[in-house]
Amino acid sequence: MSINLIHLIVINIQGYSLMSSGTSHNSSSTPMRVMMLGALGVVFGDIGTSPLYALKVSIEAAGISSGSDLTPSVYGILSLITWALIFVVTIKYVLIIMRADNQGEGGVFALTALVSKTASKNPVSRWIIIVAGALGASLFFGDSMITPAISVLSAVEGLKVLSPDLEPFIIVIALALITGLFAIERFGTARIGKVFGPVMLIWFVTLGVLGLIEILQTPAILAALNPFTGMSFLFQHTGVAIAILGSVVLAVTGGEALYADMGHFGLKPIQRVWMLLVFPCLLLNYFGQGALLIRDPSAIDNPFYRLAPEWALIPLLFLAFMATIIASQAVISGAFSIANQAVQLGFIPRLRIKHTSSDEIGQVYVSKINIFLYLGVVALVTIFRSSENLASAYGISVTGAMAIDTLLAAYFMIFIKGWSKLIFLPIFGLLFLLDTIFLGTNLFKFFEGGWLPIAVATVSLIIMITWINGRERLLKARWDQALPLQDFITQISKSQPHRISGTAIFMVPHEEITPLALLHNLKHNKVLHERVVLMNMAIVDKPFVPDEDRVQTRHLDHNIHSVHVSYGYMEEPNVMRAVALLRAREFHFSLMEISFFVGKEKVVAKHSSPWMLAPFIMMHRMMQGATEYFKIPFDHAIEIGGHIEI
Repeated sequence: MSINLIHLIVINIQGYSLMSSGTSHNSSSTPMRVMMLGALGVVFGDIGTSPLYALKVSIEAAGISSGSDLTPSVYGILSLITWALIFVVTIKYVLIIMRADNQGEGGVFALTALVSKTASKNPVSRWIIIVAGALGASLFFGDSMITPAISVLSAVEGLKVLSPDLEPFIIVIALALITGLFAIERFGTARIGKVFGPVMLIWFVTLGVLGLIEILQTPAILAALNPFTGMSFLFQHTGVAIAILGSVVLAVTGGEALYADMGHFGLKPIQRVWMLLVFPCLLLNYFGQGALLIRDPSAIDNPFYRLAPEWALIPLLFLAFMATIIASQAVISGAFSIANQAVQLGFIPRLRIKHTSSDEIGQVYVSKINIFLYLGVVALVTIFRSSENLASAYGISVTGAMAIDTLLAAYFMIFIKGWSKLIFLPIFGLLFLLDTIFLGTNLFKFFEGGWLPIAVATVSLIIMITWINGRERLLKARWDQALPLQDFITQISKSQPHRISGTAIFMVPHEEITPLALLHNLKHNKVLHERVVLMNMAIVDKPFVPDEDRVQTRHLDHNIHSVHVSYGYMEEPNVMRAVALLRAREFHFSLMEISFFVGKEKVVAKHSSPWMLAPFIMMHRMMQGATEYFKIPFDHAIEIGGHIEI
């Protein structure tokens, strides 16, 4: 297995050499540099701020405090952090899992969509995959609360190094920064995002330089690169090995963001930034902190800020504030994106989603998610009050999401993409073993704060499963109570209803059934428009659909037309864009003569229905209406109500 693994790494290193020599797919090096800088500002914020707390918390987890001989602990924990970064981030995500993309998109929902294609005919397999995807997304929501809290707190705690008298103000300052961060989310990140890359470039260079200065003074610290140093340390400290591993995982939090954000920048820019800048600078900083602690054990109170000379402390504090704000903003934006994808895939009810950029589809703002996250982050900072305490709550959601990524990616790579079972089953088995070890060690922190991300993930998962199950029941009820479209056309031939001028567009959940709004309109108004368009807006299991494939039309009798409109799960459904394509290709009509008929059904439970449908019915009544969701002009929309029992 080791030979095959080395071979895989060599192949990827050769790929970097080719890209460096100018043989990449980009026509010039400038666009690649721009994408690399953008990726630096968005993708690496979370993992890039881990040096603020990861080493300190890990050493304290080993039961070592200021005044003790830190040398064995420093060497052992540095070795564990190094090889965690190599195996979990570099090998697992950068070299392997990032190849499991859905038309360039990554993340748990991209994997879920890829894997579900093969399981659509097997209900049990399909539900397992759906639950896995929903659980991964739910765990991400838990992470989206903890990351801003621990990142901002760890940065502000540097004020204690500047002056112990400032300690009482740490919580107030942290809450002020967090409030400002969430307040500006609704304006989007298109403008301020332009400075994210340069700031993070300065941040990582600073990390590397500060660490290198200390390493040059204590070069013996490089002996911690030996993987057996970490293993030996664990065997010598079996009583606290679980606590140590549970803290070491803090160094790899944010590694999953490399995969989740792949669609924004592409595989090559993220790989190159990690291998050429981020990974080396992180190692230099961790080893620099270790070198400092060997020479001065009293620096354990905050080894990161102790790296800086006194004159550089205030600039470093300001830079850390900026880096943690950027890291937090990236995670929050990721939560908005996950919520948007969950809506598109039918995992949660429709929400009011604001697109904050006319150029980038992925930049969205979801007010309800923003409020939910803000309240959660404020509660975390108020309750835990320090980054050390928050570290106990951190890790469970991240390691759980990583384990799900590994399982779904292994299934896709081996059983769908056809990678060699002989080579990659052992590799994925080893990676999943590491995931379960990290997850298991973090579960021991349940009563110290780990319960919180589990509670958030559990609530989110219950909401998703409730909605998915209720939605399937609703779709079945619609089908059972519906009149087949062909039967309706046959009735039209017999009854010959009065036709009026204009075009009526009816939004339909399925192409083969007659919409209730059409039946109600014909029953009560006794008329049928001259042209009837039955429009089905469908979300497909790929991120984007090209315009040439977006609209498919079937022309039926009596000037009735069935139109199927496809959107990717990363796109914004917009009925007027579909109408524009219809005008260009199929029909020549004025927008003034169009009327949109939207069914506004009230869902009620049958007497025999299980009690668990009640939450679904409540969510269905509270969700955003179809008129707003599909961007139908209000002055052209006619909503017709009705009841449906499930």
